[in-house]
Amino acid sequence: MVDSKDVPQAEVQGRPKTLEEARAWMKTRLASRTHPMNALDPHEGAALIDALPGLDGQSWSDHWRRHGDHVYLEAEKALNNGRTADASSLFMKASGLYFMGRFPCPDHPGKLQSAELERAAYMKAAQLWVLPAERVSIPFAGRADEGKEVIVLLRKPVNVACPPVVVMWGGVDAWKEQMTQACDALLALGVATVAMDNAGTGESPVRGVQDAERQFVTVFDWVDSRRDLDGNRLACLGRSFGGYWATKLALLYPDRLRGAVNWGGGAHHMFQPEWIGASRYPDSYLMNLVETRCRMLGATNDQEYLAFFKRLSLLDQGLLDRRSAPLLLVNGREDKQCPIEDLHLVSSYGNPKHVRLFPGGHMGLTPETLPTIVRWLADQVEADGGPK
Repeated sequence: MVDSKDVPQAEVQGRPKTLEEARAWMKTRLASRTHPMNALDPHEGAALIDALPGLDGQSWSDHWRRHGDHVYLEAEKALNNGRTADASSLFMKASGLYFMGRFPCPDHPGKLQSAELERAAYMKAAQLWVLPAERVSIPFAGRADEGKEVIVLLRKPVNVACPPVVVMWGGVDAWKEQMTQACDALLALGVATVAMDNAGTGESPVRGVQDAERQFVTVFDWVDSRRDLDGNRLACLGRSFGGYWATKLALLYPDRLRGAVNWGGGAHHMFQPEWIGASRYPDSYLMNLVETRCRMLGATNDQEYLAFFKRLSLLDQGLLDRRSAPLLLVNGREDKQCPIEDLHLVSSYGNPKHVRLFPGGHMGLTPETLPTIVRWLADQVEADGGPK
């Protein structure tokens, strides 16, 4: 685990939140319905937050899993009684509670169990939707120490014979199960969606190594192989840390992607030791940001964390001068997790980029942010607006 003494002391800012500070932070996010607290029922969430006994892995996971188990049993009863709509809603509610139980990453046995329960409950709900999600295992040519499959969730719009496709992924703590809102919005416009886990998260077969784009390209190839999907109208969306990979893929495959969105990700400055210290305890993050990043990178000690992060720089890899696919860069003007300088850096190299800044911090979470991204993606893949 990284200790603040191992990053430049002049740059280390803030401290971990206390339990009371964490509760206040969570209630603010609950009221605004923003990640990660949008996973909770808006009417019951405050009481659950007040009852939270601690922030350690055992107390945290036990608390949320216990409530998730109760709701899951209610969902099964509803399903057995033929109340399909109620069952779907309850399975999603249980999945949200399990998500909280593994948040921000499963670095504790209880959190790992919650992550497995989250996926199971989510699929129970997703199979009952009008536009259900299909869980697909795609073979992956991983290295000796890597996995051999990429798991994706495929959803297709109705009455569109061969729809365009947006492949999407989250950051270090938002996984494919947290991409539902973006999927719903694109499906309504006639776009098929493929949700997957960012490198080093969820069920990803790779860590966040320098060439982890291999897993995303494997999914692009799979889309091309499908006769029911239009691989010639393909775009991608990476949110938070995942935006980094969207940018890299746009630079590596300018003629393959109709568009790519970096929604809050870094490019160069984010990976420098100075920023690692400055962003250790950002107001926009609840807890354990560095520990979560370490798990994503596969870093086992302080030196590896600093070294693995630094080698991700797109500037140092010599990629920023390349021609890119149409690229939309989105963030909040006051982001303290990812330096806004990275957005300016990417837009100052190569061919012109699309840039949209929103008020606020990390990812610029406003009511207009996701709709703006979705409309841009739909335009890039020439969506027909959905079923008439």
